[in-house]
Amino acid sequence: MAVAMRGGRGGSGLRSFFSFRIFISAMFSLLFIATLSVLFTTNPSTPQDDALPMTGNAYVQRTFLALKSDPLRTRVDLIHQQAKDHITLVNAYAAYARKLKLDISRQLKMFDDLARNFSDISVKPTYQSSLFESDGPIDEDVLRQFEKEVKDRVKIARMMIVEAKENYDNQLKIQKLKDTIFAVNESLVKAKKNGALASLISAKSVPKSLHCLAMRLMGERISNPEKYRDEEPKPEFEDPSLYHYAIFSDNVIAVSVVVRSVVKNAAEPWKHVFHIVTNRMNVAAMKVWFKMRPVEGGAFLEVKALEEFTFLNSSYVPVLRQLESAKMHKLYLGNQGDNSTNDVHSMKFKNPTHLSMLDHLRFYLPEMYPKLNKILFLDDDVVVQKDLTGLWKIDLDGKVNGAVETCFGSFHRYSQYLNFSHPLIKESFNPKACAWAFGMNIFNLDAWRYEKSTDQYHYWQNMNEDQSLWKKGTLPPALITFYSTTKSLDKSWHVLGLGYNPSISMDEINNAAVIHYNGNMKPWLDIALNQYKSLWTKYVDNDMEFVQMCNFGL
Repeated sequence: MAVAMRGGRGGSGLRSFFSFRIFISAMFSLLFIATLSVLFTTNPSTPQDDALPMTGNAYVQRTFLALKSDPLRTRVDLIHQQAKDHITLVNAYAAYARKLKLDISRQLKMFDDLARNFSDISVKPTYQSSLFESDGPIDEDVLRQFEKEVKDRVKIARMMIVEAKENYDNQLKIQKLKDTIFAVNESLVKAKKNGALASLISAKSVPKSLHCLAMRLMGERISNPEKYRDEEPKPEFEDPSLYHYAIFSDNVIAVSVVVRSVVKNAAEPWKHVFHIVTNRMNVAAMKVWFKMRPVEGGAFLEVKALEEFTFLNSSYVPVLRQLESAKMHKLYLGNQGDNSTNDVHSMKFKNPTHLSMLDHLRFYLPEMYPKLNKILFLDDDVVVQKDLTGLWKIDLDGKVNGAVETCFGSFHRYSQYLNFSHPLIKESFNPKACAWAFGMNIFNLDAWRYEKSTDQYHYWQNMNEDQSLWKKGTLPPALITFYSTTKSLDKSWHVLGLGYNPSISMDEINNAAVIHYNGNMKPWLDIALNQYKSLWTKYVDNDMEFVQMCNFGL
């Protein structure tokens, strides 16, 4: 009895389940039929004014109709849509070009013509009647011709876009700009290197006019030996009460300009004494010049050869000993086939003038002039514009060297001249210490002797035989020698840079007591900066017959 009851309840549940499924299926069927009725009974929307219609409901309707009536209808719609997409793309590029105001009028015209051609295809009577307005079967030949014309224009559009893409694609523009900047920078670096090399060659070569002048002066000496006999030294050369100048050079015209500029601006020129030292090759020419053109104003002048200072020999002077050593000869002059000579730095480093005794003679002033207390050292590329006697009145506070400092910010600090990776330099000097200028220096020779500065110079020059402390020049050893014994002078005493810097203020130049043509563009060279050249040429003795004959072009 119990089993019968359970069986009856199970049969009733099964019948209810099947009834529910039948109801759900019927509902979905009715909903699907209603949807189809709406789709197939809706009136087709009227064509729009656009040259390429068929959007929204119209496109959906035509798609269903194509599936129902003609399979080629889908193909027409796809080609039609492709044409519309490319019209939009072409118009977008044209609008962007107009917005950027790019100078591509030819491209703009081509884009506009192409968009017009796309639109013209669909309005052709043949295609309108056969493909878009007809509800009958589509002519496959017409469709094939329509597809060919669209694809031809699509191909042209894509080619134009690829060609013009770099004008609109920011990433391509940026990359192209980077490539251009890199190429220009490479050319600039190469041009600077070649320019520096040419400038260095010009600066280190002897101009034809200078060579001519030296030869003319030597010819005069040979022709008239009796006129140019050496005179006895005058007592004024050792008189410490006078104003003494030291000028070391082998350039006759440059030395004459320095001397003339000092004398012309001196309040009492007869109290000034000039000590000129040159090499054996030019000493005769230098003496003939100042015999033919005596110093004005009663000033005193002596010319000596380097070789007359007999204490300057290789057993005492480190530079002479280093020049004679095979190691230094190889280091400075290199091998004949060394390609590194093409490098500007290598040329500077291997130029023996950077280790010449004439340049290093400034470190021996107390021994050269033992009876003097003070002396003013001048380079041969300076011009004096004011009376300099005030320099002798400056209290140097027991220091050896009075000089104008050149540092500003991080520039011209000791770290730029010395190798601070060397432990000896690192522990002895401050890399941030301010450098100063050579070219116009007032030296207290008594303090020099007391401080034994020449001995310090010898020590450091010997330590630098392998060029591990500094590379070249006379300024680095001077910075070391006079590290704690230099007195800073007012900057108006000495203005530098006229041999390389075209941006120096003329007010600063006019207020300077001494202007310095340091750099490669010396005023007697053709490469001199024109805006500063007249400041030097006005002190050239143009009345000297040999200056006219040698065509200095001043």
